[in-house]
Amino acid sequence: MPFRRRNPLRGRSLGNWFMPKREKEPLRIGGQAVIEGVMIRSPHSMAIAVRKPNGEIVVKKEGLKFFSEKNFFFKFPVVRGILALISALSLGIRALHFSANQALPEEENKKEISSWAMSLTFGLALLFGIFLFFLVPLFLTRGLKWAFPILSTSGLLFNLMDGLLRLMIFLAYIKTISFFKEIERVFQYHGAEHKSIFAFEAGEALKVDRVKTFGYLHPRCGTNFLLIVMVVSLLIFALIPHHLPFGYKVASRVVFIPFIAGLSYEIIRFADRKQDKRGIWFLLQPGLWLQRLTAREPTEPQIEVALVALEEVLEMEKQSSQEPLFIRGVNQDPMGNLEQ
Repeated sequence: MPFRRRNPLRGRSLGNWFMPKREKEPLRIGGQAVIEGVMIRSPHSMAIAVRKPNGEIVVKKEGLKFFSEKNFFFKFPVVRGILALISALSLGIRALHFSANQALPEEENKKEISSWAMSLTFGLALLFGIFLFFLVPLFLTRGLKWAFPILSTSGLLFNLMDGLLRLMIFLAYIKTISFFKEIERVFQYHGAEHKSIFAFEAGEALKVDRVKTFGYLHPRCGTNFLLIVMVVSLLIFALIPHHLPFGYKVASRVVFIPFIAGLSYEIIRFADRKQDKRGIWFLLQPGLWLQRLTAREPTEPQIEVALVALEEVLEMEKQSSQEPLFIRGVNQDPMGNLEQ
């Protein structure tokens, strides 16, 4: 396939992907912003780079082994999505745990945050998210029946109102937390992660001055996933019979979460593979608009941190494959030095 460069704001270059020689598919790289740093992951590796208060960049890296690689059953659609999200949550907790400890000010008697404390905090946050985004809208919709009696007779309108309230609460929550300075910096590292991945996918040299020219909104971002979850949940909950007792509706909001997450994963996976189709690209636009709330233009030092994590992952992938990673027509080492 001939080289074809796309607009950096619109995503990857189709003819210039990194690929292990033994694979037909391009190497897929993802990531996550953490406290004062970035976590980058590949199919077999993960690296977390964090800038400490003294300016030093520290790195934690490890190999990965996911459920989907152990059993054929775990490769089924929806099921693989649920397991991929469980893996992502696990990695996210570990990455945040590491970054939180490294970002603490240097003190003689500094006490690190324990793993169980971080897990407990994350678990409580997850429960709060389920309550806020799935149960609160349902109770609010039920309360609006007195003002809009039609909600009592129309299941379609009831679920539509429930879904709209869920989306409004989600947007209000994201907008509110963005006012906190610490969250604003996390959003900047989120932008640095996206720029680095864009540069990698375009086959660009992994140098700060090159990477900063790319866009900070990525179609494969987790923010897009959350928006798809909101839309899919509206459609799934609309199928629940309206005449069922209210308690069943409350239970359904919790029970169906794994299925909704797995189905949303399949949708975003399909959209990522077909994003060059005009219709698919238009469908991705709302997610990119939403990313303007969760990603910011990063500084050069923040891009530097993201590149450190990316370079470590590429080096680990290179070692695990025992073959050089290459771009079609261009060989590149993990440090970004191009050789024709």
